[in-house]
Amino acid sequence: MAAFIARRFLYMVPTVFLISLVAFVIIQLPPGDYLTTLMAQYASQGESLDQAQLDAMNERYGLDQPFFVQYWKWISGIMFHLDFGQSFEWSQSVSGLLADRLPLTMALAGLTLLLTWFVAVPLGVFSAVKQYSIGDYVATTIGFLGLATPNFLLALVMLWVAFSTFGLSVGEANPVTFAIAILVLGTAGTAGLIRILRANLLDELRKPYVVAARAQGLPEGRLLVKYPLRVAMNPFFSTIGWLLPSLVGGEVIVATVMNLNTVGPLLLGALRSQDMYLAGSIILILGVLTVLGTLISDIALAWLDPRVRLRYR
Repeated sequence: MAAFIARRFLYMVPTVFLISLVAFVIIQLPPGDYLTTLMAQYASQGESLDQAQLDAMNERYGLDQPFFVQYWKWISGIMFHLDFGQSFEWSQSVSGLLADRLPLTMALAGLTLLLTWFVAVPLGVFSAVKQYSIGDYVATTIGFLGLATPNFLLALVMLWVAFSTFGLSVGEANPVTFAIAILVLGTAGTAGLIRILRANLLDELRKPYVVAARAQGLPEGRLLVKYPLRVAMNPFFSTIGWLLPSLVGGEVIVATVMNLNTVGPLLLGALRSQDMYLAGSIILILGVLTVLGTLISDIALAWLDPRVRLRYR
């Protein structure tokens, strides 16, 4: 097991490098650069920049340098100094911007993940054990509605209900808005995980070893927890790899609608203005979260399922 974790950490290094390179390429794919966007903003206001100013800003931001020089300057600063570069639009360090917004973003994603699991596990188990019951149909209907409802629409509806029905202060950064954001972000993930766990558990409950355990008189509750539920949770644990980064990156619209000071709106603004160091750094962080989430899910699977542990010996 220790050797498996060590190998995975070694694999993470080239993976993160590749993610950083792809992120840097993606943010430079649109035509133009930050100065092109800045010139368009000045033109919309009836102003302009002369060539001397453009040349000075090109040199200041390093936009006149070759692609790989810009990339190495950025990634070497991260590796050796934890310096993510300078934001063009905000005129301050990317590290400072991320330090202001990342804690709230991670708190939002972490609490949403906990809510998703605490709701999805019991409902998924109940829906499988009580298949075709009224409760199963209710859980299924809620799941489909959760998957079908857009996050921004659900956020607007919940903000309106909180304000008009309960008189709560919404539309600004406060505990009520934060709690609503957690519920909104957790709805789709919870609905999806309920369906995954229900399908996996139903498949396990029909297998011969469960029938044999029942025939030996093993109590239903102990049988469920000891055997089929443990196996059915395997794909459930693997969702950590995509659910955590999707929550961090997927809160762009929700945070914008609810006026939350998180990374999502920052990424959206950086992509619009082609603020390459800021946008690239956020995309890199999302990639690292994906890699870490996958590692955590693999370790959890190895701990949960002895067959996985034997595979890595």
